[in-house]
Amino acid sequence: MSKKAFLFPGQGSQYVGMAQDLYDNSVEAKEMIKTADEALGINLSYILFSGPEEQLKQTEYTQPAIFLHSVVLSSIIRTLNADAAAGHSLGEYSALVAAGAIQFYDAVKLVRARGVAMQKAGVQNIGTMAAVVGLQPDMLNECCAEASAEGIVQAANYNSPGQIVISGSVGGVKKAMEICKAKGAKLVKELVVSGAFHSPLMQSAKADLLNELNNTNIYDARFPVYANVTAKPSVKKDEIKNLLYEQVTSPVRWEETIQNMIKDGIEEFYEIGPGKVLQGLVKRINSDVKIFGIDKYSDVEKYL
Repeated sequence: MSKKAFLFPGQGSQYVGMAQDLYDNSVEAKEMIKTADEALGINLSYILFSGPEEQLKQTEYTQPAIFLHSVVLSSIIRTLNADAAAGHSLGEYSALVAAGAIQFYDAVKLVRARGVAMQKAGVQNIGTMAAVVGLQPDMLNECCAEASAEGIVQAANYNSPGQIVISGSVGGVKKAMEICKAKGAKLVKELVVSGAFHSPLMQSAKADLLNELNNTNIYDARFPVYANVTAKPSVKKDEIKNLLYEQVTSPVRWEETIQNMIKDGIEEFYEIGPGKVLQGLVKRINSDVKIFGIDKYSDVEKYL
């Protein structure tokens, strides 16, 4: 039997209409979605199913929406079992629920609180992010160091070979973009975001999240969850809590995470949640492994 890993997407994978078919075709999915609405005290399901898109794109709604879609999918799959899991930024929470480290009801409230905290931090400390294609990590980090005279800027997501996202103050990021272009980057593009995620400008969100983490029951995971902060597997509850806290201002080491999972024997990856972002990243990291996507109810049916 091939060793399998579940991968869970992060912010940016959302779309209007997500999870509607799950709600319509699965009693369990319907109950989970209703439970999320009740737990949050908002009509999150309406935003998932009907939008408007501008509201769905707001961090405080985007994060619980993607989390809910992903966790519902992983919960109604019956015949597919994971040996490990990982999630991109927000997706780490979905991975931890799949591994039994956080209960669904607690996690949906935690994710909502995280989204609210990050959106608030984005308003308090205006920043931006940019994608850089075609530079090696060492060169990109040198560009950020050189640009730091203009403001905070650092690598936020090491996504795949030659694809890195930077984050920080507007001045720092724009200066780093100029330097990256001058150093030979193939593409440098500012992203439309509501904050400088995974940078020191999220420090206030980190403080808010800690309060929520302290009030959330976290358990040892049933199988390893590879953390964004370390790119290494974790199962112990105290370590999991600390890694979630540190994740807010630390880079997402996604390329290294996938490489480590492959070294540890994972042969099949399943992206569970909206979109295909992680499938594309895995293919660029290692084209030899198998990668599948589970987004719709029709994708789930073969595993019931």
